[in-house]
Amino acid sequence: MSSETRKYALKARAEKQAETRRRIVEATAALHTEVGPAQTTVAEIARRAGVQRLTVYNNFPDEKALFDACGAYWLAENPPPDPTAALETKNQTERLRAVLVPLYSWYRNSARTIENMQRDRLVMPPLDAVMRIRLDRQFENLATALAAGFTQGVHSKQGLRAVVALAIDFWTWRRLAEEGMSDAAAAALMVGAVKAAAHVTAA
Repeated sequence: MSSETRKYALKARAEKQAETRRRIVEATAALHTEVGPAQTTVAEIARRAGVQRLTVYNNFPDEKALFDACGAYWLAENPPPDPTAALETKNQTERLRAVLVPLYSWYRNSARTIENMQRDRLVMPPLDAVMRIRLDRQFENLATALAAGFTQGVHSKQGLRAVVALAIDFWTWRRLAEEGMSDAAAAALMVGAVKAAAHVTAA
């Protein structure tokens, strides 16, 4: 076999393997949205991906590897809003509102998947470990950045950050949405709560 033929064969093999992994990840992501990770079986992943169960295990030897690949794929397909521009807003309450409204809209558009993931992470340590890295750290940093903007008259920085963390939490949005509130109205309510916690009267 010539060098060029060998390179072509290796390239074709790599492309085939990448396509197989993609189908497995896409099938897993769809099942996570439909039934949640805890109810997703390797047998069903394999059936939807058109592969054997052993192929799933060969590509993803453990749950964490599969959850990590699936998380990267889902976030690429459903990216959360980038708060960078909003965080540059000078007014502290407008900054918070500018973050919350698009965030709540993202929650609404992705509610089924996020709820399944947040629910099942409580009983699936590998999923919880992946979500801590892919989501929790980013939201912790966002809460810190938003809370830091409220400095005037703050009596308890710890309490203030806790209220900000509550404002950006998925379950907060879900509860307010269940009350029939629009995303803008829910954001306005939580902005008011943070202002009250910070003892700030600025608009």
